[in-house]
Amino acid sequence: MQTMRSLLRLACLSMVMGLAIILGGALPAAAARAAEPPPLAIYGSLPGFETASISPSGDRIAVVGAIEGARRLVVLDQAEKPLMVLPVGDAKVRGVFWAGEDRVLVYKSDTTRLGAGYIAEKTELYTMVVVPLNGEKMWAIFEHEKRITGGVSQFLDIQERGGRSFGYFSGITLDADFRTGPHLTSTSPVLYEVDLQDQTTREIAPRSADSIYRDWVLGPDGKVSATLDFDSRSGSWNVKNAAGQRIAEGSNPLGKVGLVGLGTAAGTVILSETDAEGGRHWFELPLAGGERKEILGNAPLSDAFFDRVTNQLIGYEIEGDAPAYSFSDPFRQKVAAAIVKAFPGLRTNIEGWNDRFDHLLVMTEGPGDPQTWWMIDIKGRNTREIGHSYVLKGSEVGPMRMVTYKAGDGTEIAGVLTLPPGRDPKKLPLVIFPHGGPGARDYPGFDWWAQALASRGYAVLQPNFRGSTGYGAAFRRAGYGQWGRSMQSDVSDGLVWLAAQGIVDPKRACIMGASYGGYAALAGVTLQQGLYRCAVAVAGVSDVAKMASTDLQESGYDDTLKRALKEELGERKDLRPISPVNFAAKADAPVLLIHGKDDTVVPYGQSVAMAAALRAASKPVEFVTLPGEDHWLSRGETRLAMLEAAVRFIVANNPPDPAP
Repeated sequence: MQTMRSLLRLACLSMVMGLAIILGGALPAAAARAAEPPPLAIYGSLPGFETASISPSGDRIAVVGAIEGARRLVVLDQAEKPLMVLPVGDAKVRGVFWAGEDRVLVYKSDTTRLGAGYIAEKTELYTMVVVPLNGEKMWAIFEHEKRITGGVSQFLDIQERGGRSFGYFSGITLDADFRTGPHLTSTSPVLYEVDLQDQTTREIAPRSADSIYRDWVLGPDGKVSATLDFDSRSGSWNVKNAAGQRIAEGSNPLGKVGLVGLGTAAGTVILSETDAEGGRHWFELPLAGGERKEILGNAPLSDAFFDRVTNQLIGYEIEGDAPAYSFSDPFRQKVAAAIVKAFPGLRTNIEGWNDRFDHLLVMTEGPGDPQTWWMIDIKGRNTREIGHSYVLKGSEVGPMRMVTYKAGDGTEIAGVLTLPPGRDPKKLPLVIFPHGGPGARDYPGFDWWAQALASRGYAVLQPNFRGSTGYGAAFRRAGYGQWGRSMQSDVSDGLVWLAAQGIVDPKRACIMGASYGGYAALAGVTLQQGLYRCAVAVAGVSDVAKMASTDLQESGYDDTLKRALKEELGERKDLRPISPVNFAAKADAPVLLIHGKDDTVVPYGQSVAMAAALRAASKPVEFVTLPGEDHWLSRGETRLAMLEAAVRFIVANNPPDPAP
């Protein structure tokens, strides 16, 4: 086993070659590739540069990435010299955060099997690991608190006061009983403050009743400034200030209401609510009570930014094909605008910044760019490339662009078209790749699935069918009740349009997707016929009625979820006619099913049932099980196994043209 000292020597040696090499793989190998496409491992393995976070001063950066083929957490100083290198193995890292300058927090999750007495078989539990940079032992939030079970329920904030760092987390708490000992009476979490130096844990807000969903917003003093309670039975909600005074109330039967954070003005909090038509609104509420004021109109917001010291809103990200940024402070706005302008034609993602906003961490992606990470020093007028997510030459990145086409009923549908690099875009074989969600959308950036398929000679269309987000409330609601109906024909109408443009050969198309996209793939060869030569469903839904009943059961038959499922899917009687498992006998193309055994979102049994139905109907089907894998393909080995199986199947059933 390598010691920390030997790992540091390894990292220091690698630094001579540059951080962009050690956190992205070996660039010389990419340069040496000739006409052959890049190995699938470049796409299917976890990114060489996964995530990063900049410290409050901007002098340090924490990165999760690959060094010599192994995943590690690396902490670097301004000169890009490693202060610490820590193996992370196959941990499912969900985020990296700073507490002051001397502690890094790693947020991770694990799929955990639940015992008898629980309504779900498995769940995803979250842990926050505190990594001191001074040589002290690592530890996990709540690990010494025997009364708190199930890890971290919510992660709210990290604050510094008086030279100390504090973290704010909620957790499910056991009740004490002198006769029976600690026991579970409620799964509603309690909010705690944790001293990140000495691990002292202090309760700062109580839990709610089980039928109440509770959310908190913290002030810069670490105290709760506002509390929102939502009653899942009635749909009623209210917001109270620190004194317990009710400052707002209302009803939202679908539960689309929540606290965003402190407002731009001192003494205010922001409430987000989606109305009955699907429009989302932000309201600024005076914490002392008074009239609420709508802010930002109905702007399509995708993220909100808060000052690390005051906790007040300082800006937001605007949803679009490429992100746009708006900051209230003129200096910040000028910096953000200059950064976006510096990378024309690319999606420019501002991933983080220091307190002075003069050191920024940026990731770019798009045509010729396989996700490049940059450190931008505004004061020093210096931009440094610090890593790549995928080690590819620019010429090996399939060009991607947004396209629009008309659905059969005239609705305009947007999508991302990725073409194989170096090939004439005429009469190409096609893979249609609808996204999951379905409340999501695809962007013209570097998508590792789409790029892997394009590298093998396929055009790839990622349609943002009705029901997708990012195109307004009406477009999102137009997908309600349309699984297997207009949402499905929106996807296949993209094939018709591409064929009319001469870009693809309509007789050489397959469909592939994951989660809802996996459902669309199955529906494409069962509810529809004559369109595709094969279908690949990764963690796909095959029985919509079963999915809805499972979700309800695992929620404890939550009333809000019941209302939401009815609105988005329709009545229970409407679900059988849109479930591919009931139409396996009509399947007109070979099907590949791939599913992670630890999926807690779409149960593994959905693919088991579809495989059984296809076999019973004597239809060609393959079924690949991914041991230990979750819904999100979080592990490198099984992620690659999925991609290799999918590409092999597609090539066998829809062969690409020979390489030029």
